[in-house]
Amino acid sequence: MSPTRPFLALALLGAFASAPAFATEEALTLAGAMQRGRENAREVVAAEARRQAAQARLSQAKGFRLPSLNLTALWTRTNNPAEVFALKLNQGTFSFPDFVQSDPNSPAPINAGITRAEIALPIFTGGELSGRIEQATLASEAAARTADWAGNGAALSAAEAYVMVAQAEEYAGLLAKARETVAAHVALARNYVEQGMLVKSELLRAEVELARVEDLLEEARGRVRVANANLAFRLGAPGGEAWTLAPLAEPRPVEEPVDAWLATAAERPDLLSARKMLSAGELEEKVRKAPLWPKVAFVARGELYGDYPFGSSGTSGSILAVATWNLFQGGSDKAAALAAREEARAGREDVARFADGVRLEVRQSYEEALTARARHATAQKALAAARESERIVDERFRSGVVKMLDLVDATTSRREAETRELVARAEAHAAVLRLAVRAGRRPESVLP
Repeated sequence: MSPTRPFLALALLGAFASAPAFATEEALTLAGAMQRGRENAREVVAAEARRQAAQARLSQAKGFRLPSLNLTALWTRTNNPAEVFALKLNQGTFSFPDFVQSDPNSPAPINAGITRAEIALPIFTGGELSGRIEQATLASEAAARTADWAGNGAALSAAEAYVMVAQAEEYAGLLAKARETVAAHVALARNYVEQGMLVKSELLRAEVELARVEDLLEEARGRVRVANANLAFRLGAPGGEAWTLAPLAEPRPVEEPVDAWLATAAERPDLLSARKMLSAGELEEKVRKAPLWPKVAFVARGELYGDYPFGSSGTSGSILAVATWNLFQGGSDKAAALAAREEARAGREDVARFADGVRLEVRQSYEEALTARARHATAQKALAAARESERIVDERFRSGVVKMLDLVDATTSRREAETRELVARAEAHAAVLRLAVRAGRRPESVLP
């Protein structure tokens, strides 16, 4: 990874983000940033809402096992002979003398109100209700795992944004110190030129380097503001908020072997969620076969009759046991069951491939973490050598042995080594955090 790549990414982000209108100083730790990301990130809020929705659907599915109560109010006016005869009987107003004295085929219209209360209790549904409840249970558990995964992802994003802010601030600090050093070189060179001990071209070269460092410093300060805006976005904070962070500590070494990380990856929340949803899909064949069995229900009904709804001139009640059996629907039920079986088979292949991909991700992240740690160690050695080289060249310049250009080059090399060490340290932090999440662990578990 190029040492300038993270800063180039910040510059590109800065091209699309406006500078904050204000900034507030607030102490923030890496662990605190991760906790705020877990609590406030929009993807976490959305995942929690989906978890609650899945829980509500489970309650809905369980509710179908309970008796259902329906109340119906009906008003009618009719002169249908059969209905008039039946309604008078139900209302308790039938009179046989009136019946024989009138024409039963041409009765006078009658007003009738019917109020019916009905309780229905499913007794047997061929496994459909139990299958749907089990599917809803699995979906609810899958949604809970997905919410856990979203929390880990939000914490990781917040940690990466935090590292980027710390990196940007430390880089700006390095450039500020470099500007002071180069400015001191320029002042020294100017004195030497005035004393005739140095040609002016070397002074001009030092002044060019000072201007370049000042440009880099202003650019770095802009990147700090952009990095803070990115962190605020990850934490769900106002866009103008900013934080002052301590320099990045030494990253935590990767001590466990890859097999230990692979073992925990088997329980990664998103993988567990996929397995739960697969189990729910495997139940679909059972549910689709339910129409091949009879459905049995118990029904109790009570009715009030009068001239208007809720009248009580007549009452009646009935108890029913209802059995319904679908004998033939053109083979559609069997086809639906077969389709569900094949979908489940495809789902098993998808989940198996997903599990293989998770293991591959862990192996890649493990190697990236080891490489990042090794690069940081190399960068530390290079930085120590660059600092010692600058010290030696500075002493030789003051003794008149080397030119000003040699001192400027040594200072530039030391600044570049500091930048490489900073970038390597930040990448080592980010790499071990990514490894933890991809191995199914909370990223907080690998904080230094």
